[in-house]
Amino acid sequence: MRRLKALVSGAAAAVLAIAGLGAATALGAGQASGATAATNALSSNWYAAAPYLMPLDNNPPDAGQIMDATGLKAFQLAFILAPNGGGCSPTWGGTSAVSSDTAVGGVISAIRAKGGDVSVSIGGYGGTKLGQACSDSASTAAAYQQVVNKYQLKAIDFDLEEPEYENTAAVAHEIGAAKILQQNNPGIYISVTTAGTAAGTGWFGQQMLNEAKAQGFTPNNFSIMPFDGGFNGAASQTSALTAFNGLLKTTFGWDTATAYAHEGFSGMNGRSDSGEYFYQADFQTVLDYATSHGMGRFTFWSLNRDRQCNPPDNGTTSGVCSSVTQGAWDFAKYSVRFAGATPPTGPTTPPTSPTQPPGGGCAALTQWTSTAVYVGGNEVAHNGHKWKAQWWTTNEEPGTTGQWGVWVDEGAC
Repeated sequence: MRRLKALVSGAAAAVLAIAGLGAATALGAGQASGATAATNALSSNWYAAAPYLMPLDNNPPDAGQIMDATGLKAFQLAFILAPNGGGCSPTWGGTSAVSSDTAVGGVISAIRAKGGDVSVSIGGYGGTKLGQACSDSASTAAAYQQVVNKYQLKAIDFDLEEPEYENTAAVAHEIGAAKILQQNNPGIYISVTTAGTAAGTGWFGQQMLNEAKAQGFTPNNFSIMPFDGGFNGAASQTSALTAFNGLLKTTFGWDTATAYAHEGFSGMNGRSDSGEYFYQADFQTVLDYATSHGMGRFTFWSLNRDRQCNPPDNGTTSGVCSSVTQGAWDFAKYSVRFAGATPPTGPTTPPTSPTQPPGGGCAALTQWTSTAVYVGGNEVAHNGHKWKAQWWTTNEEPGTTGQWGVWVDEGAC
């Protein structure tokens, strides 16, 4: 399933500035590891409810702001990959080595300072996974153990998607590594996430379940992603979850209740990559289904997208906003409810999106900012000129994108 993983790149310093981490920027690699260790594990229902957050890409929102506005306590940080240049060592997104990281460590420290915690997700759509790059399950597990040790993790997610889940050896390495981590880190919460279909999951998803059975591995849950596969609203998603429950029963010999207790939902808020729409009402319906059936996990992709675009129904899929009408962090509140908590009431921070004032000269326009999201037709003022966006953009400065870039110069003010 496409996850719009890297529409926007962010340097570590920019991430820390966006997250408002203050003194956390001074943490060195060893200090970050020590700082993140100072926390007690949350109850497992919080790890089961943790939505995905990209801390280095897609205009990262302030995790502390989300916690204050919604009551959310856990975040699923994404994604750990093999290095783009090759090798069996963990990186964030294929580019930022875990061993020398301070940026994500600072984000984790800030979350834990407010009483929250994180799980880390490995894999995702695209990129080279460690299961592909490492020679066997033991070396794959050793790479992931570096991540667990670095951030003192109590939860981890194996997101097995294309193209890795089509590679039999890679899937065997990942499942074997998950089993080793489970044995070497007693009590660690492990989820396994894969593609969803109307039949529950497809051939490769079933192959993964078979591999887990063959290796004698049982995670806290197996989750499917019922989007980007011809889905249409909550009814199609709950139907897929019912079908997946049947696959878990036949694969592992579980009864219905046991299968649901090991089953999870990983949705996509707003407009999916393939143009499906999932609104707040759809999330409520799936949440009701999950809680009434005793399901083991309820999460979504992603918090980076849990804010309103401008205009809200922009007809495109974005990595930094949902493309549906919403308040900031509306979808995160469903995760809070799944965890068994009640979101706070009262005003929330408005979504991060640019305003579009009426036409006129530059004085009537919003000044361009690097963190705002713009779509085709939006106009801004920057460096004494009026600029018009030709398509979706963020963090692309007018006047620097060239003749064929996103911004059209409409003249000096």
